[in-house]
Amino acid sequence: MRASIVIRTLNEAQHLDDLMQVIAGQKAEGIEVETVLIDSGSTDGTVTIAEAHGARITNISKAEFSFGRSLNRGCDFATGDFLVFISGHCVPVDAHWLQRLCQPLIDGTADYTYGRQIGDDTSNYSERRIFAKYFPDTSQVPQEGFFCNNANSAITRTAWKRFGFDEELTGLEDMELAKRMVQADYKIGYVANAPVFHHHQESWRQVRRRFEREAMALRQIMPEVHLSWFDVGRFTTASIWGDWRAARRNKITSTTLMDMARYRWNQFIGSYKGNHQHKVLSQSAKERFFYPQVSKKADQDEWLKPVRRTSPHEGQQSKG
Repeated sequence: MRASIVIRTLNEAQHLDDLMQVIAGQKAEGIEVETVLIDSGSTDGTVTIAEAHGARITNISKAEFSFGRSLNRGCDFATGDFLVFISGHCVPVDAHWLQRLCQPLIDGTADYTYGRQIGDDTSNYSERRIFAKYFPDTSQVPQEGFFCNNANSAITRTAWKRFGFDEELTGLEDMELAKRMVQADYKIGYVANAPVFHHHQESWRQVRRRFEREAMALRQIMPEVHLSWFDVGRFTTASIWGDWRAARRNKITSTTLMDMARYRWNQFIGSYKGNHQHKVLSQSAKERFFYPQVSKKADQDEWLKPVRRTSPHEGQQSKG
């Protein structure tokens, strides 16, 4: 059997060489491995690094890009029986990651799996606590519910071909797909012993926009979720206090108290904005969310006129 590791990239040179080296060192019994890059316009040497490691490379233009469409293109280009997704800024912790992530698919105990994500001392401590909340140290195969995250996941080709990723969502394409699979009696599994280091180097604006676009997507996936200003205040205050207490208890000095507070503020402000957004994205606004660093013009463009569409979020992490 073959596993295709599909990596969605835009300027991921900082961690990609480490990722490719760890992929090359995987100990997976009876699994043939290919690595596929779906790149959306990298200019920092990402593609050169991937070529040096023998990856198969395909592309998607910025005008066409969405998270779901990119993965669908990568899956279609790939040849594996299992489709494994990992972000270009994630690096597996050990050489058993691939085997463990795919084992429930091999055994038939799950059709779509996702693995643990952890930070390191370069990660904002607030984000590390989010990882700990959504990616605990105990596996659940199959799990209850449809939470899933494509920063570290695997799906059978059969399941992907039946369902496919939604190509219009601004994020959380993993949860949306998992929800449809669960409704059709397919099984989702969480594999705690297939962890990756997830590295985020984002500006505060990028943090806010990541949570905003995920909230916009969650509004379509779970229209019943609503976030009020009271919720923002309550969640922000409780999260900051919890972060500070945990940091003091664990003697954390890698993140300042102010940076923890700023992270949580941007998390919930972004979540609130996305939860209350009822408008269609212009192309320039799409670039602002999918490529927040591309241009000042994209920062200035707003939305097209509103349409009648339900589209919510409490500030979940995605995963991507």
